[in-house]
Amino acid sequence: MQATLGVTPYRIAWRSAFLLLVAMLLTGCGVNNLPTYDEQVKSAWSQVENQYQRRADLIPNLVETVKGYAQQEQETLTAVIEARSKATSIQVDESILNNPEKLRQFQQAQGELSSALSRLMAVSERYPDLKSNQNFLALQSQLEGTENRIAVARRDFIAAVERYNTEIRTFPGRIWHSLLYSDMEIRETFEATATDADQAPEVSF
Repeated sequence: MQATLGVTPYRIAWRSAFLLLVAMLLTGCGVNNLPTYDEQVKSAWSQVENQYQRRADLIPNLVETVKGYAQQEQETLTAVIEARSKATSIQVDESILNNPEKLRQFQQAQGELSSALSRLMAVSERYPDLKSNQNFLALQSQLEGTENRIAVARRDFIAAVERYNTEIRTFPGRIWHSLLYSDMEIRETFEATATDADQAPEVSF
């Protein structure tokens, strides 16, 4: 009966071996690369978000400390407060990664905050008592460390996006994208803008 139907133990073994081979080829040919790289992009973005939030959390204390020694610098202080308010008003969950315009708005707002912070730190040069204040020195150090962390987080995010986008555009990722992951789109990344968003404010003396 088995011979009549053409289903022999030999053919069963051959088919099993074939299916095993196909499974091995699929696991080694990059079929899982796109979702893996996509998760890495999201993870890297979370770090960018965390570091920008860390900077935003430092600013109120920094402004209050400077105000205590340089109340006449109201225009600069107001600029920092307004830039912080604008930067923190933008929702920055994972959905922003699929919205290039919103990502650019976020980047611009952070760039404006960086510029405002640079002006605020420059103001301190005119106030020796402020420059020697222990609270100000501690905040300055924390801000400098945060700016470094922001730079690293942005670099890692850019690298993750580059890896993800390259996988979509090249073989064999391009094939898997068309067959299995057509809903996954090219990601936007950070770019330099007129507000120097890619430059950390100078906080060291």
